[in-house]
Amino acid sequence: MSSASDRDNFIYDIIDEDLEDGTYGDRVTTRFPPEPNGYLHIGHAKSIVLNFGIKRDYADRADTQCHLRFDDTNPETESPEYVESIKEAVRWLGYDWEEHEYYASDYFEQFYEYAVKLIEQGDAYVDSLDEEEIREYRGTVDEPGTPSPYRDRSVDENLELFRKMRAGEFEDGAHVLRAKIDMSSPHMIMRDPLLFRIKHAHHYRQGDDWCIYPMYDFAHPLEDAIEDITHSLCTLEFDNNRRVYDWVMEHCLEDEEIPSRPRQYEFNRLNLDYTVMSKRRLRHLVEEGYVDGWDDPRLPTIAGLRRRGVPPSAIRSFCRSVGVTRSQSRVQMGHFEHALRDDLNPKAPRMMAVLDPLKVVVTNVEPGEVDWLEASHWPRDIDKEGTREVPFTRELYIERADFREDPSDDFYRLAPGQEVRLRHAYFLTCEEVVKNDDGEVVELRCTIDPDTRGGSAPDGRSPDGTLHWVSAPHGVPFEARVYDRLFDVANPRAGEGDFTEHLNPDSLTVQEGVLEPAAADIPDEQRVQFERQGYYWPDPKASTDDRLVFNQIVSLRDTWGESDASLSREEIEQQRRAKERQKEEQRQRSLEGKTDPVELLSDEQRARFDRYHETMGVNREAAATIAGDDALAPFFETALQTFDAPASLANWIVNELRGALDEQSVAGLPFDAAAFARLVRLVETDEITNRAARSVFEEMLAEGGAPEAIVDAHDLRQVDDTEALRAVVDEVLDDHPDEVARYRDGKEGLLGFFMGQVMEATDGSANPGLARELLQKALEEDA
Repeated sequence: MSSASDRDNFIYDIIDEDLEDGTYGDRVTTRFPPEPNGYLHIGHAKSIVLNFGIKRDYADRADTQCHLRFDDTNPETESPEYVESIKEAVRWLGYDWEEHEYYASDYFEQFYEYAVKLIEQGDAYVDSLDEEEIREYRGTVDEPGTPSPYRDRSVDENLELFRKMRAGEFEDGAHVLRAKIDMSSPHMIMRDPLLFRIKHAHHYRQGDDWCIYPMYDFAHPLEDAIEDITHSLCTLEFDNNRRVYDWVMEHCLEDEEIPSRPRQYEFNRLNLDYTVMSKRRLRHLVEEGYVDGWDDPRLPTIAGLRRRGVPPSAIRSFCRSVGVTRSQSRVQMGHFEHALRDDLNPKAPRMMAVLDPLKVVVTNVEPGEVDWLEASHWPRDIDKEGTREVPFTRELYIERADFREDPSDDFYRLAPGQEVRLRHAYFLTCEEVVKNDDGEVVELRCTIDPDTRGGSAPDGRSPDGTLHWVSAPHGVPFEARVYDRLFDVANPRAGEGDFTEHLNPDSLTVQEGVLEPAAADIPDEQRVQFERQGYYWPDPKASTDDRLVFNQIVSLRDTWGESDASLSREEIEQQRRAKERQKEEQRQRSLEGKTDPVELLSDEQRARFDRYHETMGVNREAAATIAGDDALAPFFETALQTFDAPASLANWIVNELRGALDEQSVAGLPFDAAAFARLVRLVETDEITNRAARSVFEEMLAEGGAPEAIVDAHDLRQVDDTEALRAVVDEVLDDHPDEVARYRDGKEGLLGFFMGQVMEATDGSANPGLARELLQKALEEDA
């Protein structure tokens, strides 16, 4: 089972409640349903980690599955290439769908049959308006729609037209199949949404067998139902689509299937700064040649991140750290890069590489002399062993930026007459500067102190600067590809103009460098840290034995952050030590499966966070979320005056209230903090169930009012009366004799069906534990 912090989100709360209620028996089945019209990106990785993570996390208390389903209902943009790339990406991230690989296109016949059922029920009709007319007739947000003149066609006429649509007798756009719902609905999506459209296009799996294709809102719920999904998890942009999802379920499924049907839940998508997370925009970058294919290391695609060298473990850790809530937000690229460094630091052995070489001649070392020095692969704070031998010779290379002929007072690297430490080697002093005819420095002539071998002096002196270096005769030439952020603004989609106008011209810098010889022999899959440079690995496509190419995975520090150029040496050292302490704390939290969402809080917000987390016991993520919101924090503290249960109030604020604030402010809520606190108290004192509480909360959001009055008006108080509940149980069993017989024949998964019937009969107010106990007892006693 995963740690508590991994499970601290509203999706897991829902699954816990469903398992307790027996809604689906002991089943927990999720799915990852990409459309194969492009390569997956890191936003998809969050969904993969969530859905497959649920399978892992509940394996010890439920029958768990996670399906990989290809939502291939749009033939013009899908291909086997994308299918294989998606499977490869999921495998690479470390997940296995086992035998549960499915394709929406395999359900086309069932979709057709369900559509026929809707027509026969009078719930669907063939519309002959064109696309523009349909848009006109739909109305606006402020005005109701107008029924299509074809809305009242007879069932027989609709069936015949739909049959001809399938037979290919009409051109694209001639007709569509629409649900017959409500053209005056305040929700635009419910104004007779499209279910099927005509599209004469070759399908990569079905060939030319079909010329009508289902719309996403029709196919999606039916796919879930066909596969017996329990929890259908989507990102928040599909929140409005849930109304159609539920309508399709209720009108296509049989009555006995409804209580245990799949339910859709929405969570926040991953929006990452300095990149784009749209397959359409990514495809544009690829097809227009702005980048070098779907696996360009600058892209946020899984293929690009993999080629760059990002470990799958770092992506999994990052996706877990950003959290699962119902509130949209953007994640800073620095947070992702921090996750990479955190993952790579204890795994990547240290080596030396010079990217912009400047030749150094050590005049007091004899030509041809080689001093083999032992150098550790690991710093002292990483408890690992491992060394390699590094050759020290008369001619060396250092970084050109590590030398200044006329240095400032705060420049501690190499300069004429200035002594530095060469990593793992000797103290070095520059004696002479050699220039070419253009005045460019081409060589430094230096001396070493032979008594400082290994990097320390007998007299105790210690240079301020330490440089990395590579032996000139032993060094191995290589190409370094240094990657920066793809765009030069955090949100390239914001504002007017094409998003490509914000492409960063310096997103790729190629440098010809020199490696220490040991680095040339590292395994292909090994990531390394080039000291003082960053984390690198060999490019899996471009690097060969004859021509080494290394990709920078991430730099050693955030070069987009605040500059330290104006700080004193002492201030820089204090910052460095503070960051190291923070890094160690974050690493420890990472090892414990925790997150660190407090980095961006102000001093005042941090004081709030400390009080909420340390004193009140609110979990770290919720405490940081509330403390960092200057509107939520006073709401939370006011609510505490009514119901002193910090953890429970914080959980409801973060997972329920914040989602509602996408469309309004705290000040604009139709209820106050005290009413909200009383609602939470009703749940915590077992007056009402969580499910009933969410219904009450929805009504409070819509109309305000006291939660107690809403509960009483809808008779939602939890039924704990054993005799009253036994009567409901008996009535449910009497109404479903066939299901009772199947249960007693061994189909014990039907317990979830019976629980659903009991909860429906009591409007969700039955005590789940008592209801389950009475059901089991009744089913066993009469067997």
